[in-house]
Amino acid sequence: MMRTFRVAERKGATLAHDPATGLTHRAGRDLPTGRLALDAREVGQWPVVHPAACGGSTPVSVCWSPVVRCNLHCPHCLDDKNVSELGTAERRRIAGLIGESDILGVDISGGEPLLLGDLADLAGELTSAGCVVSVTTNGWHLRRRAAELADHVDAVKVSLDGPTGLVHDAWRGKDSYNRAVDGIKEAVDRGLTVQIQSVLMASNRTLAQDLVRLAQRLGANGVTFLQMLPIGEAVRLGGQEMLSDSEARAIVEDLEVPDDLSVRVRTRDGAGGFTVIRADGQVWRNDRPAERIETLHALRTPADLALTGPDGSA
Repeated sequence: MMRTFRVAERKGATLAHDPATGLTHRAGRDLPTGRLALDAREVGQWPVVHPAACGGSTPVSVCWSPVVRCNLHCPHCLDDKNVSELGTAERRRIAGLIGESDILGVDISGGEPLLLGDLADLAGELTSAGCVVSVTTNGWHLRRRAAELADHVDAVKVSLDGPTGLVHDAWRGKDSYNRAVDGIKEAVDRGLTVQIQSVLMASNRTLAQDLVRLAQRLGANGVTFLQMLPIGEAVRLGGQEMLSDSEARAIVEDLEVPDDLSVRVRTRDGAGGFTVIRADGQVWRNDRPAERIETLHALRTPADLALTGPDGSA
């Protein structure tokens, strides 16, 4: 399956960033740089490089959350709801700053990014600058916006915390499962690459295999199981729902995975060192493992994206 990746040279190595999985791979052959259509199966066999080991003056990828608003109220949300949102002009300014940097991939998140009327314009500015762009959404508005997104983003990541409405809606609210599934179907029909993302918790750990089967039926590209991070509102659930990284790995390693589906787990260690641009234009980075926030400052120039971690690395 051919998909769009961002290829760049960093630290003497050729890297290919996957907007669907969020992973960065060390290329197994010579490639030109830029936005390239590559065989996803081939790229998936190349070694994964942790963001902290990618080199370069800026992070290899960032999560940009230009919106705080959300139509759902999930108890495991990572967001700080007290953060203010910048206006349209400031969002365009930030998109421009990201585009001027050597960042390879941008995941536009929230809040709920599909509440932004200018989402497609922001994504288009980033792809025009050479980035690969994904959007992480709860899927509620995806059906009506899938056609618009298909012309501007490289992947859509849809949150599903269970393989049925009974399970998922218990976390995210009535009808959220049906809306997400309908959105996934529409996105797939429109030719979008869809990655299902699921927060792996003690209460849904036995349902992981059923979620993989659902992803295959819906035509998704793959499933990323996310370890719960004790940040934001999720702090209150950590004690009862949080699994260890070793437990999460064991669950995913035991899954039966169809050949046409990619399945991975993002551990807390794997999420460490990740850079986030907040809705108010402030930039922060997770520590490693990702259990608290480090280094908050304003994004005014591309140089402000070159964060320095506790070990002195960028």
